[in-house]
Amino acid sequence: MSETTAAADWQAWQDSWDRQQEWYLPDREERFRVMLDMVEALAGPEPRVLDLACGTGSISDRLLRRFPGATSTGVDLDPALLTIARGYFAGERRVEFVTADLRDPQWPARLPHGGYDAVLTATALHWLEPEPLRALYGTLAGLLRDGGVLMNADHMPDASTPRINAAVRAFDHARRDREKAAGVLDWEQWWATAKADPLLAGPTEERWAIYGSHADGDELPPSWHVAALREAGFAEAREIWRSATDAIVLGLR
Repeated sequence: MSETTAAADWQAWQDSWDRQQEWYLPDREERFRVMLDMVEALAGPEPRVLDLACGTGSISDRLLRRFPGATSTGVDLDPALLTIARGYFAGERRVEFVTADLRDPQWPARLPHGGYDAVLTATALHWLEPEPLRALYGTLAGLLRDGGVLMNADHMPDASTPRINAAVRAFDHARRDREKAAGVLDWEQWWATAKADPLLAGPTEERWAIYGSHADGDELPPSWHVAALREAGFAEAREIWRSATDAIVLGLR
């Protein structure tokens, strides 16, 4: 890491990312708490965790603060978010980051460990289409020890309640409008700010070349994920948390 990179205010970038994400997900910290509660219940206080599609390392950050004996491997393809993660966690021996494309069947070969106690991911796998996601669940089942746990927190709508869904959307859009007027950055504005930063301009250009504005995945209901996890070899699977728009599904090996 260069002196210029080392001197960057990575805490400010981490905080900025969190605030932008919370604009979309006001209960984001609650889902992290639930995930870590279940990690402690099922994997204990010193787990080896795979932080999947880790972004800036938001899950790893909370994991290591709550469990001093935990270790984490963050995996992502996004060069800009990984730049922030590596800068923010510089010198932290309990976490390491791997650049890998989850659509590549060989991506697990890049991991430093052959097995994990827990796989955690949040607001990321909806970028994958159903069949690649189904295949990924099978791969993750093979990376978990017996009794290991996978949790996916993501957009998982319930199409059976259209009136409730419409009311939730209207309420949430009004909240976002108020917060944006107060200066909160949305997704596009945050990335524009990153692109303007000399340390992130190059990685941000690479990121847009990889992803474009968004991938072509689907927002699937919890029942789909539960069925896919069981088909992938998980002994038990169910929804463990629900908001008006999102859910956490858990698979136990």
